[in-house]
Formats: sequence, C-alpha cells, structure tokens
Amino acid sequence: MTGAPGAHPVGTGVGAAAGGIAAGAAAGTLAAGPVGTVVGAAAGAIVGGLAGKAVGEKINPTVENAHWRENYKNEPYYKADHGYEDYEPAYQTGYEARARHADRDFDDVEEDMRMDYEKRKGNSRLGWEDAKPASRAAWDRADGKTSRASEDRSH
Repeated sequence: MTGAPGAHPVGTGVGAAAGGIAAGAAAGTLAAGPVGTVVGAAAGAIVGGLAGKAVGEKINPTVENAHWRENYKNEPYYKADHGYEDYEPAYQTGYEARARHADRDFDDVEEDMRMDYEKRKGNSRLGWEDAKPASRAAWDRADGKTSRASEDRSH
C-alpha cells in the first residue's frame, strides 16, 4: 500500500457496505418500488463509498502498521515473550473494525472482531482474550481518526 490519497482500501468498500446500500435501497423502494430499490442501492453504494473513503483516508493501514510495530513494546498488555507478529493481526482487526463500524461501540462489535481475529491470526500465539487489548488499542487510536473524519464531512 502507498501513502497516496485514495490508496486506503479500509474505507471505500467499508463505506459502500456500511449503510449506503441499505439506505439507498430503502429510499428507492419508497420512491419507485422494486426498480427504485436497485437504483437506490446503487446510488447508496456510491454515497456510502465516498463517506467510507473519508474515514479510510484517515485510517492508513501502512501508517497504522508502522506505528504499532514501533510502539507495541510500550503497551501495558505487551508480553516480552511475544513478538510483533503475534500482535499484528490484533492491531489490524482493531483498526479495520473501527473503519467498518464507525458509528458503533467496541463492545457492540467485539464478537464480530473476535471472529475476524480468529480468521486472520495465522501463526500468532495470542488467543482472543490476550489479543483483545491490542485490538482495543488500535480501535481507540483509529477512533480519534474516524471522529475527525465525521467532523470533516459535517463542515
């Protein structure tokens, strides 16, 4: 991935899936029936994708990975017998979940995050209970970025 604007897939697809389609489909159905549902869903995907892109631009996976690689040993949950490769999938789970669920609380999506983590953990030696604090840290760091993205869109 690059640092170039628009090169952050965390947000664009997330925004399209995260409500734009549903909202557009609902509006289209009310306005024009079944055909309106299809048209509304397409329009919602575009609008949702743009909204998600704004959040995704704030959450750059390359930057997040570099930050956590540099700082993971300073975190209170860090265990000296675990390397960055053990924590990396937990961080990725956290910041990607924050982008997908910008309007929800961590506790509301924790079960989804656990399942995502279990799918991506690979060779990490951390179970979810040990990975959760790292995911939460990445979520919280990304939360400040998603909040600013929401504020930017409202101006």
